[in-house]
Amino acid sequence: MQQQTQQFNDGIVNIYEAENIANKGEMPKVGLALKEGSLRYEERTVGMSRFYSALQEKIKISQLIRVPRINKVSTQDVAILHDGTQYEIKQVQYPPNVKPECMDLSLERLETIYEIE
Repeated sequence: MQQQTQQFNDGIVNIYEAENIANKGEMPKVGLALKEGSLRYEERTVGMSRFYSALQEKIKISQLIRVPRINKVSTQDVAILHDGTQYEIKQVQYPPNVKPECMDLSLERLETIYEIE
């Protein structure tokens, strides 16, 4: 099978994890702490099958991006694109036969915006 060479020319995304960002002794406050910064990405097409399968689970996939593979990214994380829009990562997939190794992130736009540490 022929390998596809991947380019990441559409923008930059930062990956954050939600955690308590309150100072010690204060009431807990959930915010975002940087997990992985300045990842280049390529926008992908959200296919009909993926879109409608997600809707059945009451998830609206707004964006699909491909980034270089990083094993510590999970569905518990938040992606913020270069325009400042915050998305919850709903699915992480690792496509085969692509160089360099990469991952596809299915994103749902957040209605409630987190504060960034």
